[in-house]
Order: sequence, then structure tokens, then C-alpha cells
Amino acid sequence: MKTIAVLLTVFNRKETTLRCLDNLFKQFIPQDYSLEVYLTNDGCTDGTPEAVREQFPQVNIIDGDGSLFWNRGMWTAWDVAAKTKEYGFYLWLNDDTFLYDGAIEKLLATSQKYKDQAIVVGPTESLDKSHTTYGGRIPQKGIPEVTGCDVKCITFNGNIVLFPKSVYDSIGNMDPYYSHSGGDIDYGLTATKRGIAIYQVGEHLGACDEHPTLSNWCNPDIPLCKRWKALHRPNGQPPREIFHLESKFYGIGKATFHYFTTYLHCIFPQLWVFLGKTRK
Repeated sequence: MKTIAVLLTVFNRKETTLRCLDNLFKQFIPQDYSLEVYLTNDGCTDGTPEAVREQFPQVNIIDGDGSLFWNRGMWTAWDVAAKTKEYGFYLWLNDDTFLYDGAIEKLLATSQKYKDQAIVVGPTESLDKSHTTYGGRIPQKGIPEVTGCDVKCITFNGNIVLFPKSVYDSIGNMDPYYSHSGGDIDYGLTATKRGIAIYQVGEHLGACDEHPTLSNWCNPDIPLCKRWKALHRPNGQPPREIFHLESKFYGIGKATFHYFTTYLHCIFPQLWVFLGKTRK
């Protein structure tokens, strides 16, 4: 029996989390496979953990204090799962991502195609099914078009991602330096650097709407003092974390350049809006 450890981290999205888990537990699981779920409750105050315990008592809940955010919450769930037992696979799943029927079966089938040696990414589409929202990533091109064929990628978004044991044995857990975002991109780039293949499945495996494209830290309609605070929030665009990522994979020169231009973007957001319009 091969067991899949499903990893989530949640904060105050009770109904969304419950819908995500409901879709997960309705999945068809192929013979000789089973699921065990590890969910980091990062200090929820809206009754999410209580509702999960009532409706899905089989979920292993790890309590945080509200300071973990997505990356460190996922790191915590993975750390607990890996120390609990040896799993054949690990599956990242965002709690605002709703799996389609057959999603896990397709992830496993794709993994088998590559002899359980590759990372498999399930692309998502908007709730209205109008466009692809998250998936694999290719530099300068973004998310590959979903055409029915698997696509080799360089990194990925962490919404639906399957890792066979061989990948965990090679790379281990996520980099806990990142608080909220960045850990998924980092993990993908680390895998590529080590020669581990990443494939995006050829069809959408779930639905997840995109997060707002214009963040508070670069919104010219928001006062500078509030933009500055938003920039440095864990779920903003912490310059030190961006510097950590880029110096790690792209060199100190590019990292330094983007470190300072991020601050310029925050201080003079109108300039970026103008440049964006002129490039269209």
C-alpha cells in the first residue's frame, strides 16, 4: 500500500477549506493507494479547525500561532508528516483550490509515466473556467498553455503538486526562509538545478481564482506609509525574501538590482503604472 500525505495550511477561510477537503475526500483513489491529510491551522479564529475536526475527523491538525503564513505552514505540515511515517508521495494542496473528479488518479498516472522520479503539477483554472490561473512555470513565458499534453517546466505554483518519495529524499522539505510566498518557486528551481524533472499535466485538475494582481504595496491609490507596511508584510513582497530567492538562483547582481527596484516600485508606483501602459 502506497500512502499519499496531503499537505495544507489554512487561515480563516472556513467554508473554502471545508469545500476543498470535501472535494479531496470525494476523489477516487486507485487500488493500493491511500490518503492521509496534514493540515496546519495557523491561528484560525473563525472556527476552521473545529469545523474540520467535526466534519473530517481523520485530518491531522497541527496548530500554529498565526505567524507561519503559507510557506512556513506548509513546511510545518511536511515536517510533521515526514517524521510520522514514510510516505510514498506528498501532495501540496492549497485550501482555496477545488480538485476536479479524477485529479489524484491523473496525478498518479502521470507520475508513473515518469517512473515516480518527477514532480507533477496540476494546473488550475478560474472558477468560471475562462482561463488558466496556476500551474507550472517557464521563465519569460509564465504558465504553459494547457493543451492535453504534459509540458516540462522549470518551476511551479504550489496549488496542486505531487512529489514522489524520490524527490523528497533528494531535496527534503521547503526552504523555511520564506514566510508566505516564494517557497514553491524556490523548490521548483532547486529541483531543476538538481536535474529533477517537473511536468505540468495536460489538463486542468482543479479550480482556483487568481489573487488580486495589484497589491497594496504598489497601489498608487494607497498612501506611502501604508504601502511601506504592506511591502514588508509576510504576504506582501518582502525585499529580503526576494533577494534570497534571486541571489540563490540568478546571482547577486540581479538580486541586488531587484532589491532596490522593489523599493522604487513601492515609493513611486505611478512610474510603474506609466511604464506598464507604454509597453502595451
